[in-house]
Amino acid sequence: MQVISTGNAPQAIGPYVQGMCCGNLVFTSGQIALMPNGEMVGSDIKSQTNQVLKNLQEVLQEGGSDLNKVIKTTIFLADMEDFAVVNEIYAQYFQEHKPARSTVAVKTLPKNALIEIECIATRED
Repeated sequence: MQVISTGNAPQAIGPYVQGMCCGNLVFTSGQIALMPNGEMVGSDIKSQTNQVLKNLQEVLQEGGSDLNKVIKTTIFLADMEDFAVVNEIYAQYFQEHKPARSTVAVKTLPKNALIEIECIATRED
């Protein structure tokens, strides 16, 4: 196993890592809308979703993968009313390649974020 650590995404805010590689798979920790300096981006679902997906891109890249190699994502939403807006932004990042996905509503996310996304990707072509 190999730990993924990049300064281009926020550092873990607890006892975990940004991601792990195991064989040809990359597992990311859930990303919220923190900038690499640890500050939260905006208070709206659009800006937070974009930042989360940028963070995932950076962690995946450091692990030798990218969004086109994502197998599965899990989205956690603080408010399911944001589902349509998230789908619109998500579709900009996953255009032709569409991974499997689950979306769940949760009561609260770390730092009162509106969205958190984690994913599993491959490093293979």
